[in-house]
Order: sequence, then structure tokens, then C-alpha cells
Amino acid sequence: MTLSDAGFSHPDSTGPARTPANWVTLHLRSRVELFKGSGVWDEIVIEKAFPITQTAVLLCDVWDDHWCSAAARRVDALAPRIDAVIRRARAKGIQIVHAPSDTMSFYADFLQRKRILDAPAIAPPAPRDLPSPPLPIDDSDGGCDSTESVPYRAWKRQHPAIEIGNEDVISDNGREIYSFLAHRGIENLIVMGVHTNMCVLNRSFAIKQMTKWGMRCLLVRDLTDAMYNPSRAPFVNHDEGTNLVVEYIEKYWCPSIISQELL
Repeated sequence: MTLSDAGFSHPDSTGPARTPANWVTLHLRSRVELFKGSGVWDEIVIEKAFPITQTAVLLCDVWDDHWCSAAARRVDALAPRIDAVIRRARAKGIQIVHAPSDTMSFYADFLQRKRILDAPAIAPPAPRDLPSPPLPIDDSDGGCDSTESVPYRAWKRQHPAIEIGNEDVISDNGREIYSFLAHRGIENLIVMGVHTNMCVLNRSFAIKQMTKWGMRCLLVRDLTDAMYNPSRAPFVNHDEGTNLVVEYIEKYWCPSIISQELL
């Protein structure tokens, strides 16, 4: 099922004139339980245009290393693709936010870190009371699908394959990021990175909290990965486990897009 908000033909009364140069048009995938209580969720796709000046991309915890070697290998594969996408988004004028948690000491002297610290503090609104149903996968063992079993802080910085541009910002603090975005008039937050069932949902700067504060979040579903061990319920392969979490997010938290649309 595909719907449209009419592309570029009808400018929003409160925003800039809608042209290909200052808006980005995306196809948002969501899921709707048309008949409540049926447990049957239909996929829908809505074409929607967003003003570039009101849109940011956030990279969640795309670290240089991970305690789970299988997770680290998948991030190694994702990082160059993420870099290619944010280079194009940056060239369009979209704000880039790097959020590699627990690594701010590495970035203490970076201009991009100081820029967000210098932003005026803006208190977020009272968080919306939103339901958070249980995840469709069992990640209670930490979700590692290789032999490691003891988590430790393996990361020191963001993955080096990802460029940090001059106008980007760096933070792992939800209130800092909210203040910066609100000060810039940014209302739309495109989230990519890892891990979908953990940090991407639960960090103070990520989908749940930002949605509760009124940000319109979008998940880039082909630039994310889950921490899921196929030996746990629902006993599917790793990629299917990630897909199940993406579908969960589309049902309860925000729509998703594919990275190609930003290219």
C-alpha cells in the first residue's frame, strides 16, 4: 500500500517553498494493524517531503570495535556505506550528528564536540507517555552470535571509516543533542547505526527518547544491525532477527527508510 503527501506540488504554509534543492523526498515504511486486536499488521509506504534545514542524520554507536567479534565485523561492513550516505546528506545541507557513546574523552578537543557544547540549553518538553511492547527477539544473553560471552568496553572512538565533517557535531548526551537540534529548528531525525534492539532504541539521544520529546524519527533500515543470537527465541537467523526488530520499530515507534533515497 503506497500513499503520498503530494511530492513537491503543495508547499507547506509554515516552511520554505518546496523545491528539489531544499527538500528531500523519502518513502516512509510503517505498519498498521487495520483491524485492532487482530495481530495482523499491514505494511504501508508513504511518500513525504522534508525540509533540509529541519532535518538531521544521527549515527548511533558506530564504534571502532565491539566486544562481540561478529557484531564488530558487521559494523566494519556497514561503516563505509554509512560514510558514503552521510557524505551525500552533508552535501545536500543536512546536519550530521555523530553519537558514539562512551567516547567523548577522545573527542574533547574536536571543534565538532565544542560546537554542540556551546549550543544554548533548551529544556525538552515533558515526555510523551508512549507504550513500549516487548521486543520480538530474546536478547537477554547480550545478543552475541559468536563465541564471546563477557561484555567489556572495547570501543574508543567512532569507526575511522566514517568522516567527521567540519559542520558536524559530536555528542552522546540526549539533552545536548535535543538542545542543539531545537536551537537549529530541526524536527526530523534520521537514525542509522547499531544496535537496533539496544542503543538505537534506548540511548538518551535515540529513537524512544527523541520520539517522546516530539522529534519525528526515521530509521535507516539497511544501515543498522541487531544484537541477536539465533540460539535464542524466536530461533531465526541473524538477518531475520534484525528484520523483526525493524518491523517492531515500524509498528510502535517510527517509520523506516532505505539509504538509497539519501543518495
